[in-house]
Amino acid sequence: MEKFVLHEGLVAPLDRSNVDTDAIIPKQFLKSIKRSGFGPNAFDEWRYLDHGEPGMDNSVRPRNPNFVLNQDRYVGASILLVRVNFGCGSSREHAPWALQDCGFRALIGESFADIFFNNCFKNGVLPIVLPKHEIDALFGLTEFSPGFRLKIDLPQQQVARPDGHTIPFEIDAHRKESLINGWDDIGRTLLLAEKIREFEERRISQQPWLFA
Repeated sequence: MEKFVLHEGLVAPLDRSNVDTDAIIPKQFLKSIKRSGFGPNAFDEWRYLDHGEPGMDNSVRPRNPNFVLNQDRYVGASILLVRVNFGCGSSREHAPWALQDCGFRALIGESFADIFFNNCFKNGVLPIVLPKHEIDALFGLTEFSPGFRLKIDLPQQQVARPDGHTIPFEIDAHRKESLINGWDDIGRTLLLAEKIREFEERRISQQPWLFA
C-alpha cells in the first residue's frame, strides 16, 4: 500500500449528499477483484450519457458535460471534496478502489458511511471529516478559485489552505500509523512474521500429534 504522509493536490468538489457506493462504482463493474482498472468507470452513470458495461471503450463514450469531474479545471484532481454520508449503501471495497484508480488520495467531507470509511483506510485512501462550516468554506473556495489546492499533513493531522488557514482533523492512531508506513492489514500481520513462525514451531514440538 502506498504511504500517505504529506500530500498537496488539486481539489474537485462533488456537491451531493448521500452518495452511495453504487453511484461511485455501479454493480455491473464488480466482477473483477484486481483492485485496478476501475477509474474510468468511477461515477459511471453521472460521467457518461450512455449506459456503461464492462469491456466498453470509455474513450469513445459520450461524456456528460454537466458532471463536475468532466470539467477541464478538475483534471488531475487528487482530493475529492464531498458532503454528508458519502459512501453509503451496499458494502463494496471496489468503491475506494475506483476512487484511488481515478487519482484520488484523500476525501474531505462532513461524514462518511462506516463500512466505506473503514475500506478507505484499508486501501490507502485518507477520508477526513471536518465540520460543516469548514466544508462549506472549502466548497466556496473551490468553486470561485480555479486551481484551488490543499495541503494535507497527516503526521500533524491538519489540512492547510493556500491562505494559511489550517484545519485540524481527528484520526485513529492505529490507522494513522498504518497510512504513514504504507501498511495494509496483511502488511501489519507480516510485521509479526518471526513471532508467528516461532509459535508454529513451538506448537509442532509441544503438540506433534496434531501434525501426524
